[in-house]
Amino acid sequence: MSVVIVGGHDRMVCQYKQICKQYKCKAKVFTQMSSSLKKQIGNPDLIVVFTNTVSHKMANCALAEAERSNAEVVRCHTSSENALIEILKEKCVG
Repeated sequence: MSVVIVGGHDRMVCQYKQICKQYKCKAKVFTQMSSSLKKQIGNPDLIVVFTNTVSHKMANCALAEAERSNAEVVRCHTSSENALIEILKEKCVG
């Protein structure tokens, strides 16, 4: 399963990827808006949007790509390790 994480904290990128690896998910993490974000997202199975730490422009871009690729979207206010673990417990088999 492929997961894209939008938002979150820069210092947590390695932890987010490690958690996804434990649940046998490939992860891409975007904490900053880049000009090519739309192209970089690709066709994931799941998009996690950490709403507290993401700009409106970045969230809208991720949601538009999710709609285009029929990816499931999970919005979460907190961007903690535990929040990601709970999401992956529910959505991934690991």
